[in-house]
Amino acid sequence: MRCVGSGIVALPTTDVAIGIGIIVALAAVPLLNPGTYVLSFLFTMFMYGALAGSWNIIGGYAGYLSFGHAAFFGVGAYTTALLLFYFGWSPFLTMPLAGGTAALFAALVGYPCLRLRGPYFSLVTLILGLAMYSLVLNLPFTQGSTGLFLPFLRVDISTSHIIFYEVMLALLVLATVTLRQITRTKMGIGLAAIREDEDAAGTLGVNATRLKLQAFMLSAFLTGLVGGLYSYYKSYLDPSFVFATSISITIVLMALFGGRLTWYGPLVGAVVLSVINEILTTQAPPQTARIVFGALLIGVILFLPDGLMSIVQRRLAALPVRQAHQSSVRDRVS
Repeated sequence: MRCVGSGIVALPTTDVAIGIGIIVALAAVPLLNPGTYVLSFLFTMFMYGALAGSWNIIGGYAGYLSFGHAAFFGVGAYTTALLLFYFGWSPFLTMPLAGGTAALFAALVGYPCLRLRGPYFSLVTLILGLAMYSLVLNLPFTQGSTGLFLPFLRVDISTSHIIFYEVMLALLVLATVTLRQITRTKMGIGLAAIREDEDAAGTLGVNATRLKLQAFMLSAFLTGLVGGLYSYYKSYLDPSFVFATSISITIVLMALFGGRLTWYGPLVGAVVLSVINEILTTQAPPQTARIVFGALLIGVILFLPDGLMSIVQRRLAALPVRQAHQSSVRDRVS
């Protein structure tokens, strides 16, 4: 059963089996000894896929376009980094704390922010990353603009890359499965109702305030998990990057480009745009990628608001009708 308009898609068991096969194949990639460059690229692609999927809970399903997820990413990154830097706690064990801290922060800022709608909400969330960046710069225990230097894993570099690769793949799977499962619950139906008409959803008994806040916190929790792993992967935490507006814009672009009304749209957007970004970064002059991504964001918002997968879905939905029409024409001719 498919309900494209509401973004609710129930896939058959065959597609689930295909998804499991893809996950197993990706997990086995390090066995082929692809090299550090390939693993680093795939790690980054998995990271943005997980971030885009996490964002889609509030930005796609609920229709609240947040441009402040860099704040949750940075909060998660700094939670893990500070616990490692001052107390020596393992980041792999403190990642849930990173997600929890980001979710708590989302609860604090989300309650007032989610009362706003449309461009007002987007503008306020955009300021979140800038505000957190300024706060981190002025707190003595965060080392300010110097950043935090973190210890490496006590294994050789190739093994280290494999470990981070597998853990980030696991986070991508977690974000994607969570996003998919939401479509099968009352929460997903309620968020779709809020996206289509929030006032009408309220008259039908949907507690919009509570549901939006839950979605915002869940989205922030998953984003914080990813930020926590990223901080240890880089071994140096630069506040100007983890709170950068460019991260939020890239996440939004990937989700919108792939299709924010589906659970797999953000995955498609992350894969396609990660490849484009890698080509532009390595082959084109500096800053070209940012210019292209900015133009893409404007183009997607104006001409492809439902994303690339919406076109694919319409084409697939039209196939039976077209085939039936062609069959009818052949029958009349014969």
